[in-house]
Amino acid sequence: MTTSQARQRLVIGNWKMNGSLADNVELLEALRAGADVSADVAVCVPFPYLAQAQALLETSKVSWGAQDVSVHASGAYTGEVSTAMLSDFNCRWVLVGHSERRSYHGESSELVAQKAQAALQAGLVPVVCIGETLQEQEAGETADVIAAQLKPVLALGPQAVAKMVIAYEPVWAIGTGRTATPEQAQEVHALIRAALRELGAEQVQVLYGGSVKAANAASLFAMPDIDGALVGGASLVAEEFLRIAAA
Repeated sequence: MTTSQARQRLVIGNWKMNGSLADNVELLEALRAGADVSADVAVCVPFPYLAQAQALLETSKVSWGAQDVSVHASGAYTGEVSTAMLSDFNCRWVLVGHSERRSYHGESSELVAQKAQAALQAGLVPVVCIGETLQEQEAGETADVIAAQLKPVLALGPQAVAKMVIAYEPVWAIGTGRTATPEQAQEVHALIRAALRELGAEQVQVLYGGSVKAANAASLFAMPDIDGALVGGASLVAEEFLRIAAA
């Protein structure tokens, strides 16, 4: 058995700032009914919908989580949400360091590592997002950018990193319709895997994100170091998302 076969396939939907109480019912019930696939399936929903996700999914094969979390346990941090609050809704996952948080909210890689650590201490699984911009890619800086973003996370040590998930999302492919070819994605995943291997955490799942669709999922998942996907827009369409999970 190869190491890629030993790692469980994982497909996580990131709804971003989408959804409504009415629309979510149809989507979540369709996922609940259709998630009889070999992959682990999860959705990361906006904070207001965590209770709804918990209510509709808790007896299903689909797990749920949040799209961000605070490094602070409690206090005067208006608009922030703590790990304890996420645990109140039985969240399993939390995204940290998504490129939209890094670019729109100025989150540093050091802060992302602190969020990952806070999540782990609360028993949550942090999904650490990393990826380069188009400018960085065209300048041949992908490897350096990925290494710099990973550095503070890997500094938490092998025992911590072993409980995380890494998601490689080239910024130039998020919501743009442009997707890295399977070979391009594999090249970066191999770099990430080498860094994990050096740390002693080779079995960490590494997901690909960036305009993943049912049409390209199977070719991406065929790559030896791609263990699944972090899916954006396609996760809002139950049939498409389930086809990706089944790929």
